[in-house]
Amino acid sequence: MNNVRPKLTMMSEEQIQEAHQNVLKVLSETGVRVDSPDILQLLERKLGIKSQDRIVKFQPEIVEEAIKSAPKTIDVYDRRGNHQMKLGEDRLRFGVGVTALFYQNPFDETLDIFKRENFRDLVRLGSMFKHYDVVSTVGIVRDVSEELGDMYGSLEHISNTTKPLVLLVSDENKFPDVLDMFELLHGKEVGDKPFVIPYFNPVSPLVLNAGTVDKMKISIERGLPIIFSNYSMAGASTPLTPAGTLTLLMAELLAGLVISQTIKKGAPILLGMLPVYFDMRTMLNFYDPQSILISVACSEMMKHYQIPHCSTSGSGTGWGMDLIAADTYWMNTLALLLSSGHLAPFIGDSLGSKSISPTTFVHCHEIIDQALRLHDGFQLDEVNSAVSEIFKVGPGKNFLNQPSTLRNYKNGYYISNVYPHYSMEKWQEAGSPPARQVLREKTQDLMKSAPYPEEYDEFIEKGERFIKERFKL
Repeated sequence: MNNVRPKLTMMSEEQIQEAHQNVLKVLSETGVRVDSPDILQLLERKLGIKSQDRIVKFQPEIVEEAIKSAPKTIDVYDRRGNHQMKLGEDRLRFGVGVTALFYQNPFDETLDIFKRENFRDLVRLGSMFKHYDVVSTVGIVRDVSEELGDMYGSLEHISNTTKPLVLLVSDENKFPDVLDMFELLHGKEVGDKPFVIPYFNPVSPLVLNAGTVDKMKISIERGLPIIFSNYSMAGASTPLTPAGTLTLLMAELLAGLVISQTIKKGAPILLGMLPVYFDMRTMLNFYDPQSILISVACSEMMKHYQIPHCSTSGSGTGWGMDLIAADTYWMNTLALLLSSGHLAPFIGDSLGSKSISPTTFVHCHEIIDQALRLHDGFQLDEVNSAVSEIFKVGPGKNFLNQPSTLRNYKNGYYISNVYPHYSMEKWQEAGSPPARQVLREKTQDLMKSAPYPEEYDEFIEKGERFIKERFKL
């Protein structure tokens, strides 16, 4: 088998080493602020580090030791205990979700506050697509009391899919309650064949807030792998230059790595960044093409460290699933697939990540399907080169009945599951539908037929009872 496959490489080994030295210098000379008293005491007790005004400086040998102790791969299971992937040695995997505040419906794309039923419908829709390997928290439920939004959202999260979950809990005080509820419903500890990957992020520049590191500690102690990822606004919270943003965000990531390995040596962790730009004229954040380059550079740094990488999903741009969003999703998906990323868990949002749309789930799955086809390359061998067939057919004839055609015509080229291959005449006969209309109608049909786990009713009943008893409702 002689497979030819495209590949994207950015940095040389010398450049990687230069970037690494810059990061070590920031950590040892500038340091990071750690806001958790418990974690500060842990660092002092285990590493002998003294903080000053909560500023902690990590010497290079401490960072290097943390890099060595972190696992090179992470096994992820579904809720029923089936092994799904080994992050760190597999290709880039994808997931849907973001902590959206608004829901953009697939009928006319108007916005409404994100509701519990939207959480349910989006989890079911995302679960039915083969290329969405994880389902992340898809929104913040706003049609229940603010105090219980995380609880009811997380209940719908675990009840409507058996796929691995990337978990975001906005209220740090509810995080242990969510995990307790998951263990009640699952019937086992969440760290037993882990199917939950909590997601945490520091506050740039260089602040490891108490909520983040304390939740990291809870997760690691329960045996869960974690994602530690940061979010930049280049020109505001990080330097405007790509190299400056990469340096600062990498320093935060390695500080998080040191803390994770101090909590427990060998704790499984994915590191990554969402390098967004900040437009001072409009006061908006957005993905720039160089955002994708910074994310690719981060993936190469993680490959060098042999630490699993969590990448950007190219989300947040556009006003729904439109041309603007498609541009960024295509650029991000292809670039990260051709580099060395491992998980892109936040597909589906738009309007600066404030809203989420089911049409984005559907169209982006088409993008991933085609990008994977490009990523996989093709076989260059004697059979597939078809030299004997070319000789047999010769000039001026066709290959309709040749072995390579008969063998491959069913999967030899891409056929969309959403957009028909219309000729001009067929398109006119169908009423000349805009592609966006076809996408909306397909999305509505899929949402009506999206399956859900057989234990849904049981989980909802038990979960609602847990919430009522835990919070004395």
